[in-house]
Amino acid sequence: MVAGLNVIVDISHHNGNVRFDKLAEAGIVGVIQKASQGQSNRDPTYDSNRSKAKDEGLLWGAYHFATGSDGVRQAQHFLDVIGDFRDTLLVLDFEPNPTGPSMGLEEARAFVTHINDVTGRYPGFYSGHYIKQLLGTNKDAILAECWFWLAQYGPTPVVPLNWPTWTMWQYTDGAFGPEPHKVEGVRFDRDKFNGELDQLKRLWGVEEAVA
Repeated sequence: MVAGLNVIVDISHHNGNVRFDKLAEAGIVGVIQKASQGQSNRDPTYDSNRSKAKDEGLLWGAYHFATGSDGVRQAQHFLDVIGDFRDTLLVLDFEPNPTGPSMGLEEARAFVTHINDVTGRYPGFYSGHYIKQLLGTNKDAILAECWFWLAQYGPTPVVPLNWPTWTMWQYTDGAFGPEPHKVEGVRFDRDKFNGELDQLKRLWGVEEAVA
């Protein structure tokens, strides 16, 4: 199994009633939740889960599920749902949309550029086979500004040429991929961080992280 700090889960409303106290007790440090989708949809559990996770001292992140529509409008909707973004790790979820058109590369560039213009930092870029299919052996200078979150349920991470390595790796969806899958008996998408805890906090923008 590839080394990495195995302390992150990602969730959405599909996870139901998440026990954040149990996550903290099991050593989970960060939670990344779906906040929005497209230009108008929002995850109904986002606000309540954010509050509960922070009460347990967990780092909080948010991702936007991309669709095939205006990238700037999607980015602004994402920011509107999040509100205060200063202590929230931001991510674009770039994968095929099973219910409609999928986001293309130009829309993705517009999305991440708008996030950077507003917040002063590029979001993470979550993808797997989809970005490998679209880019092939090519590189994209704008998307390369984002840190890369690989989605691949196998024993070895394979990173597109656009990034030198993975920053996070979603190695299981709770069913497929290497163990462990569960936290306190409940299946989660689980993610490794390619570094140490102080580096994870620095990525998150936590003030007490050491230089």
